[in-house]
Amino acid sequence: MLFERLTAPCDLAEFLGSLQLIQPLLDAMADQTFFVKDAAARYLLANRTLAQRCGLADSTALRGRTAEEVFPAPLGAQYTAQDREVLQGRRLSDKLELHLYPGREPGWCMTHKLPLYDRAGRIIGMAGVSLDLQAAQSSHPAYHRLAAVDAHIREHFSRPIALTELTALAGLSTAQLERLCKRIYGLTPRQLIHKARLEEASRLLLQDHPITEIAHRCGYADHSAFSRQFKSLTGLSPSDYRQAHQNGQPVTKGNFACSAL
Repeated sequence: MLFERLTAPCDLAEFLGSLQLIQPLLDAMADQTFFVKDAAARYLLANRTLAQRCGLADSTALRGRTAEEVFPAPLGAQYTAQDREVLQGRRLSDKLELHLYPGREPGWCMTHKLPLYDRAGRIIGMAGVSLDLQAAQSSHPAYHRLAAVDAHIREHFSRPIALTELTALAGLSTAQLERLCKRIYGLTPRQLIHKARLEEASRLLLQDHPITEIAHRCGYADHSAFSRQFKSLTGLSPSDYRQAHQNGQPVTKGNFACSAL
């Protein structure tokens, strides 16, 4: 609800002042990162979780800096470029991507970003959140149906999987499957497929398999389609991901998938 209310027209200084009143609540969100940036894509406010996952003692170290200044090249420049797209009026919703969990380990999250407007309708900044994907809700009555769908995806992701195939397996309509997948897994069926493919691709890239072979084994039609999807969800091309690992760089959000920042 808080994030949805950020679209209301407001003065940026006034908006930041109001958020300062609830900063302790923002800092208490251990499984969510939150930030506000100005029209130049510079951090104005962030919660403690984001600062800690960036390896900083507190969020004040981020203020006045862009992602390009915080994170290593060329990734920092990519993150700032995405911010500038949002500052042109683009809203980013339900983007599945890798994120940094506690302990600086990579994990999956859902990222949302939106522009902020003043009372005259001008874009004056932007705000964003990234929510850690939680464990599946095993207590939900439909969990076993959806667990079968997830298991089917993990077994067959190397080939095209049609949505009708999954609805037939679960005995649900398309709308029911979409709704229950989001409720139980926090992901759409298509995102479950992407997640399964990218997890396997990440594992294979740490070995010596040709990237074209990895693309085929993970269900992609060709090398270029695989590269586009991999970079979209991780922030790195498959070859850059492999190179980072070979160079001994930790593949975590500090030098990996920071587009949520």
